Amino acid sequence: MRLVLTGGQDGDQEELDRLTLQLRERLLELDVDDVEPVRSGDVPDGAKPVDALTVGALAVTLAPLALRSVLDLVRTWIENRPVRTVGVTLGEDSLELEAVSSADQQRIVDAFLAKHGPGAEPADGQGE
Repeated sequence: MRLVLTGGQDGDQEELDRLTLQLRERLLELDVDDVEPVRSGDVPDGAKPVDALTVGALAVTLAPLALRSVLDLVRTWIENRPVRTVGVTLGEDSLELEAVSSADQQRIVDAFLAKHGPGAEPADGQGE
């Protein structure tokens, strides 16, 4: 899974990098295998490949059962941060989470989860 943060209008790359690292720390508290900054494919002249990070991008390695907890964390995390959106890409599917009403975001997350295997049940527990 890949997560890409888009900063607010007043934000800069330094702030976006700080927010990305904060989100990484929170994600590592979940039952995920790994969360790493995404390396850019294009390396500027004179830069080492290990220095070429894509600001605001994280690669998350997780089991399918952890998908809901990751999406729920991102959905609630974005509400109080100067981040406009968090793009989520899983395989060929993508989803953009925004700081909009919780009910709207939950419907979007539920629809995304319905397409992605085990543990894809409604957040209210009615699928049990």
